[in-house]
Amino acid sequence: MAETKTSSLTPIEKLKKVMTRLRHPDEGCPWDREQTFASVAPYTIEEAYEVSDAVDCNDMPALKEELGDLLLQIIFHSRIAEEAGYFNFDEVAQSITDKMVRRHPHVFGEDSERSKEFHSEEWEAQKRRERAEKASARGDTPGVLNDVALALPALMRAEKLGKRVAKAGFDWPEKENIINKINEDIADLKAKIKQKDNFQESAENELGEILLNVVSLARHLKVDPELALRRANTKFVNRFRTVEEQLATAGDVPEKINIEAYKLLWEAE
Repeated sequence: MAETKTSSLTPIEKLKKVMTRLRHPDEGCPWDREQTFASVAPYTIEEAYEVSDAVDCNDMPALKEELGDLLLQIIFHSRIAEEAGYFNFDEVAQSITDKMVRRHPHVFGEDSERSKEFHSEEWEAQKRRERAEKASARGDTPGVLNDVALALPALMRAEKLGKRVAKAGFDWPEKENIINKINEDIADLKAKIKQKDNFQESAENELGEILLNVVSLARHLKVDPELALRRANTKFVNRFRTVEEQLATAGDVPEKINIEAYKLLWEAE
């Protein structure tokens, strides 16, 4: 790619050209040209998480880099689609532009619309109309839970499912109801453990119910369950590393101490 040919291009145009070259059937990279939507998708998810990590760490240089990596994934998918005749990157960009304008009539609409205060109900109504249109185009029946992505992590998907049905009026009236339900599910789990028959399947079912209701409780408490668990993970990692450091100072290693010794060190933190 000669500089004289690309110096007048915008950065996004240069990136598109790089991807076109990487996917070239003869002159491209063997790995890149073999990729499909399915094989690239896991990398796309991974890059999105790395963007989130950079935000959590307030690391702006890392955020710039990770956003670039995520943008590359979008370019990659778009190039594969263009080669197959489905759509191209410009159509992707136009599609999201149109959606943002459509969903913000209080900003981009007529003067009378711009003068109205924006309400979340209007945003949700627009999204419902869009989901219904998509379902009709696929020949499906429109439904409250349409288009909640199966590929989402289970915790995030549980939260989205709960939010959707809550907006349709299917929800616990008070958080105390959910706490009571969680306690009931825990009691059921204890009973199933004692029975021992079909224990594995029963344990999975009961734990699934408990987790689903914990996510519902988080929604009622206005807590992001994904963020709460990630922060709990970080706290756990930091605390365990401190325990390891104390063991190292004493000349011990984790694998050689018992649970009682662990408890003493853990509770001392």
